[in-house]
Amino acid sequence: MTASPASHDDSASAAGIDYDVIIVGAGFSGVYQLRRLRERGFSVVLLEAGSDLGGVWNAIRYPGARVDSHGALYQFTDEELWSDWDYSQMFPDHTEVRAYFDYIDSKLDLRRDCRFNTKVTASRFDSSTDSWTVETEPGDVLTTRFLVFATGSTVEPYEPNFANTDRYTGTLVHTSRWRDDIELSGKRVAVIGTGASGVQMIQEAGSVAEKLTVFQRTPNLALPMRQKDLDVEGRAKIKRSLPERYDMVTKTFGAVDYEFDPRNAVDVTPEVREDVYSKLWDEGGFSFWMGNFADTLFDAKSNAFAYEFWKNEVRRYITDPAKIELLAPSEPPHPFGAKRPSLQQNYYEVMSQSNVDIVAVGDTPIQEFTERGIRTADGVEREFDVIVLATGYDNNTGAMNAIDIRNADGQSLKDKWSDGVDNYLGAFTNGFPNLAFVYGPQSTAGFSNGPTAAELQGDLLIDLFEFLRAESVTRFESTEEADVAWTAEIEEIHDQTLFKLASSWFNAGNIPGKHRQLLQYPGGMPTYRERWTTERDSGYSTGLTLSSPTREPQPSMNLS
Repeated sequence: MTASPASHDDSASAAGIDYDVIIVGAGFSGVYQLRRLRERGFSVVLLEAGSDLGGVWNAIRYPGARVDSHGALYQFTDEELWSDWDYSQMFPDHTEVRAYFDYIDSKLDLRRDCRFNTKVTASRFDSSTDSWTVETEPGDVLTTRFLVFATGSTVEPYEPNFANTDRYTGTLVHTSRWRDDIELSGKRVAVIGTGASGVQMIQEAGSVAEKLTVFQRTPNLALPMRQKDLDVEGRAKIKRSLPERYDMVTKTFGAVDYEFDPRNAVDVTPEVREDVYSKLWDEGGFSFWMGNFADTLFDAKSNAFAYEFWKNEVRRYITDPAKIELLAPSEPPHPFGAKRPSLQQNYYEVMSQSNVDIVAVGDTPIQEFTERGIRTADGVEREFDVIVLATGYDNNTGAMNAIDIRNADGQSLKDKWSDGVDNYLGAFTNGFPNLAFVYGPQSTAGFSNGPTAAELQGDLLIDLFEFLRAESVTRFESTEEADVAWTAEIEEIHDQTLFKLASSWFNAGNIPGKHRQLLQYPGGMPTYRERWTTERDSGYSTGLTLSSPTREPQPSMNLS
């Protein structure tokens, strides 16, 4: 599908540049940028490697895949869009999210300016024209003044380097590449991994498989989803609440419609703690994580209180005594909440079934794949018809590192970030002018509701582009000092928390050999917006330098 660009910015047209902005990625962030940039008269095209709108939701189709945010919040906040849309469940599945993208396209005609099945393979910055050249797998070469990567966090699948996977003759599939023709009913199934996709797959596979074997590295400290179908009355009630809820999400840490309890767990009585924990548990979703006492993610004693409550609640559902320590161990495998919890509907009941086995790979590692299945280090070979890799993604930087992005000096972004990510505002990085990324590394992505974060960061970035156009600026770039200061702020907050005590995709701990650092901004959405607002109100001179053929680079202000 070809794009129909809006009117060009004069400077881009005069320089022979195809577009003012090229967006890479058609998830929530990408389509929000596309809509708003078109409205403001920028010439823009969106390039998407997949076949349609939806980003990760166009790709993810495995059984049980669904969002972990309330559907009421998992949409854009524009009344023009939400007034005519309803999800059928509190936590919609992947098919409904794709239906939502179809719906917003029917309202906004987004596909008109998208090119699907167009994988960006390389991009180069040309300092003589202050523009990017973008190469795609179909062979198209496009130029743009500004390049925005809205590639998200869950794009590049991580597949562990197991020995002899090529020998296995059954079905081997990563959850991100699920095919509709894969049958689990009556089969001998293995699921490797117990993260979010693992929990969802296990719940589905356990109810239909003849035998399910779960290879678990770390117990998932999953929380009750409290899923429910929404009837007409329920949908109407939600719709009436949306204006107030959408106002609230702009003010809370995680861009959700609730906030941490301002009290400390160590300062209240055991009775008060139990009452608060019980209410949060009954509410379901992430309430027990992001609505808990303020010190839960900072103080080890407070965290231990939360874990003890979690353990006691979960053990009610584990009917196989041999599995209790595997699923809800006496001692926490890591501080509660230091990894993003998964939401479960009947995970612990399924894991307790007699047709489900658990292999703790910390004690009994996978040695190799065989022709018929998997052999573990104890010499036992288990035979499977289907092996599912629920091993997650190279989050945060994986999608951008898979593209050969190079600056005018030939340096690749992947090489620059190989020893650690430094960027500014989770959006810009020194040495790569006119390049921005949304919902990416060192932004609030992992700690916030996706669509809300997409709108916030999208609006702030578009404000920048409008300022540059009004001032006839053709080049912007973050300073090295601003990048270092942003990373230092993240690390300063990180060091005060318990996140540092867990190995997770938050800190690249899920990828062997990857540099360990917190790749999320842990200061919360209001503080994140405040940092951006400071930059904007300074005329983009705090951490950015601006220039054009007729304008000398403007020195940035001291960030120290």
